[in-house]
Amino acid sequence: MNIKKITIALAVLSAFSAAPALSQAQVKIGVVTSSTGPTALIGISQRNTVALMPTKVGDLTVQYISLDDASDVTQSVTNFKKLITDDKVDALIGPSGSPNAMSVIQFAAESGTPMLAPVGTASVVLPMTPEKKWVFKTTQNTDIIADALIKHMVKTGVKTLGFIGLNDAFGEDWLKVMSGLAAKNNIKIVVTERYQRSDSSVTGQSLKILAAKPDAVLIAGTGAAAVLPEVTLVKQGYKGTYYQTHGAALPAFLKLGGKDVDGTVLAASLMLVMDEVPDSNPSKKVAADYIARYEAMYKEKPATFGANVYDAGLLLEKAIPVAAAKAKPGTKEFRSALRDALEQTKELVATQGVYNMTPEDHSGFDERGRELLTVKDGHWRLLK
Repeated sequence: MNIKKITIALAVLSAFSAAPALSQAQVKIGVVTSSTGPTALIGISQRNTVALMPTKVGDLTVQYISLDDASDVTQSVTNFKKLITDDKVDALIGPSGSPNAMSVIQFAAESGTPMLAPVGTASVVLPMTPEKKWVFKTTQNTDIIADALIKHMVKTGVKTLGFIGLNDAFGEDWLKVMSGLAAKNNIKIVVTERYQRSDSSVTGQSLKILAAKPDAVLIAGTGAAAVLPEVTLVKQGYKGTYYQTHGAALPAFLKLGGKDVDGTVLAASLMLVMDEVPDSNPSKKVAADYIARYEAMYKEKPATFGANVYDAGLLLEKAIPVAAAKAKPGTKEFRSALRDALEQTKELVATQGVYNMTPEDHSGFDERGRELLTVKDGHWRLLK
């Protein structure tokens, strides 16, 4: 081979070896979900949703680094530390569970990395603290959902309420919020019980609820764990009204509960009743597009929990160009500018509702982010 041919060959080789560097993402987003373990019914749709999120924002490409924490709090911490220290991500999405999210806030804050938490408990953003200013919540705060339930209780004459909730941040948040709203509306909580996400029986707790004879029962659980207390109480003969939180808003609740969960009342996303929601609802078009794309890829409908991760992508898609105008991705200055841009989000229409963030409110939802629903003949229905 002559010198000219060697030079050409080296140039071609150099071009190919440089190609990966040119195609590398300029913005890195770390995603931690519970796609295995007790919280998998929530985490699987969240993990699957990553493939549907924006990979290019303006002139910037976006890389998602997705990790599974196996529903384990310790693994959530390990994953967050890796993403922050080794992968040097610009933002974090996750984890799936409320206790997991509470355990990693300090690491997001210490590193100055914006964290978008797709979890139920409002405790990740309330009360606002210097640490929590780095956290943004992509689900409805507890008070918005609880308010809809309380209004239905008042309307239907509920005077006494039984409560059974997870013995973690999600259950604690719901008990705190419902206790305040119930007292304001002359509803007495006559029995309070707790259980673990991994429990296979709540017979003892449900017998105490049955003995208290409340007019209604509120179950504060998530995923498959939301089904167990209700089915147990039904089989024991409790005839009052059953209320669930948006933690139960997934197809598996209907499948696992069967006829035992018919008549359940909950407030949750419009995604569960898309056919009944008017076209005037600002989120309907966005939600329909997400559902269609998810179905095309996975041949099944997504749980609303997946949409919480999708909305995190929409929030970042809007905030990244604003931050990029001030600093370069991969820097502390960019992460700080990204946090500021997220906090200034106004009227962003997403799958779950419309976001309006403020320094005091890092969830940003109003009543447009909920629908009052019931279960009828194994299907979600608008409660009118």
